[in-house]
Formats: sequence, structure tokens, C-alpha cells
Amino acid sequence: MNSENMLVIIPSIRNPDVIDLYSKNAVEHGFDTNKLFFMIITEDSADKQEFKNRLVKNRIDGLVVGEKERNSFMNSWNLSEFIELIPKRSHAETSFGLVYMHRNDFTYGILIDDDTSPLATQDFFGTHLQNLKYNGKMRSLASSTGWVNVLHSCFHKYKLYPRGFPYGAMGEKNFSSYKQVNNVVLVQGLWTNIPDLDAVRILMQGDLNGQSRVRLNPDDYDQDFTVSRGNFTTICSMNLSFKRDILPAFYQFKMDDNPWGVGRFDDIWSGVVLKKAIDPLGYSIINGNPLCQHDKAPRSTFKDLKSEVAGLEANEIFYKEVDSAEVSSNDIYENTEAISSRLCLSPHPFINYCGHHLERWLDLLRKAS
Repeated sequence: MNSENMLVIIPSIRNPDVIDLYSKNAVEHGFDTNKLFFMIITEDSADKQEFKNRLVKNRIDGLVVGEKERNSFMNSWNLSEFIELIPKRSHAETSFGLVYMHRNDFTYGILIDDDTSPLATQDFFGTHLQNLKYNGKMRSLASSTGWVNVLHSCFHKYKLYPRGFPYGAMGEKNFSSYKQVNNVVLVQGLWTNIPDLDAVRILMQGDLNGQSRVRLNPDDYDQDFTVSRGNFTTICSMNLSFKRDILPAFYQFKMDDNPWGVGRFDDIWSGVVLKKAIDPLGYSIINGNPLCQHDKAPRSTFKDLKSEVAGLEANEIFYKEVDSAEVSSNDIYENTEAISSRLCLSPHPFINYCGHHLERWLDLLRKAS
């Protein structure tokens, strides 16, 4: 495979157009599509053939995997004991894409949601790759509450906090400095049009359609930035690239398909674990470009609230449990193991459950190596 090969993971059950949109952007900006391998993560009830047809039409290598195919791969890899780590009918099925990446020779991974599209003016894949290779000075942000708002640059206009930002960490004061940035392991591209908000914040705007009354545009963002050591930020997987090195700390927690019915925190919590695990290693996360346009379809805000409500309180606790872990190794496996051990001691039942699943994730990766 090409030394810069990229596994593009797209969870989707109904929008094959997403393949056209991102393939077209690559071609129009001269990005070598031979570097791209698309994995569409879908359900057995979806029209898998139409997704396959779009891959062929765009001359993109790839796979379309429903639950049947996922289980078949796991069995063929002698990993059937770990199938339960990947939820059914959940966005967090993307964890299978991470296992596939671990089992194969992919240098980079990209996560894309199917209700997004690249901006025509930006080389989507090229910008992700450029930022993953970044080496130079960049603005680094910290805050008085230990949480950095990715929407800080337009906070004065909209007063927005993104999905997953703890309510107890609001009202923060930001501190900015310029630092040498290298060893970038994750790039979080941000979003125009509909912001990524939780249901409570959407309801507070009076929007009952699961979207927002705010529409973001590229001018609402300024320069790319990193988050200082000892600080967290919300990681949203709708527009994300990363290096394979982070896979041990990047488990997408088992949402929706769990005894509590908790959903919509898979990417948020994986980001918390990742940031804690990589801080001692001197690795960096860049936030900003490339932007995508988020065209979230209307849906009941109350339905999202039902998925989130059991997790909202846990979200106020989870990051504190993670932050209390003793993490100082130069090995990401060891750091993640320390975090999982701490979560397994949590009196909160769902956080405890997540800790045990994170332990099992590490077991899976070690066995699959």
C-alpha cells in the first residue's frame, strides 16, 4: 500500500451521495485517490449494493460492511470473543473500522459523518494530511476550567458550547500562547452550517427539530489551534483524521446498545481518554481546518434528549475520573490501561461498564497485533 494510505470510515444507512461528494473534492483538488480506501459502515437492512455502486462509479477502493460482514471479519481474525465491544445499530460501530485499520496497513484514518460535505474551496483530504504532518508554531489554548471550547472564536456572537462540553466547565477564562507543535496525532476539522450541539442546548434555543437556530459560516473561525497539556476539548467524529498510533486510546465507547440506553457520547468520551493518554507523550491535536458543511436532517430534539439524558450526568463525572488516573508512561497502551483501571473503580455503573470495555479493547488490539 501507499505509505500515506488513508482508511476513510463513514457510518451511513441511507446516504450514498456522501461517497460522491468527498470523491469529487479529492479529484477536483488533485488529491491522489489511490491513497483512499473507503469503508462504509452500515446495517444489514440498508441498500449495500448502492453503496458499492457509488464506490465503483467514483473509482474508489473500499468495502461496505453491515453487521453480517463485521462479524465475519471478526471471526476470520479469531476475534469473535470481542464482537460485543462493537454495538449494534449505533454510530459507535465505527470501532470496527478502527479494528480493521489495526489489522491492515493503513497509516491514517479519517472519520466522516454522512450528513456532511467538504467545502468546495478546500482540499479536504490534503488539508487533513497537511495538518497531520504539521511542524511549527501554533496557538495553544488552555482554560480556567480545564476545558477549551472549539467554538471559542465565535462565542461572543452565539454563546455556543458544543455537544459534550460539561455544563460544570462553562464560564471559563481562556489563556492563549504560541508553542512548537509537532507529533500531531489527530486533526479535528470543524463545521459550518449546523453546529454540533446537545439536545438541551438545542431546546434552550427553542429548536424542536434537533438542529439549531444558529448557522455557522467559515468566517466564524479564525486560526487553527491546539489544546494545552492538562486541558480537554470536545472531539466530534464527523470530520476527523488521525494516525494509527492512537488506536489503543481511541475506542468508541459502546453507546445505544447498552443496559442504560446511553447514546451520543462515543466520540466525546474517546476524545477525553485520548487527550489524557497522549499528554505525557508530547503528542498534539489540531482543531480547525479543513471545515465541512454539516447538513443535519431535522429530527425530534426530544428523541436526542432521551438518548443523551442518562449520559449527561455521567459526562460531568467521566472526565474527572479520567483526569484522576495516574498517567506518566511513554507508552500509549500503558497510559490507556491506567485510565481503564481508574474507570473500573468508578461507583457510577455506566462509567464502570465503560472502563471494563476499554480494558477489553486493549486486549483485542494486543491479540489482533
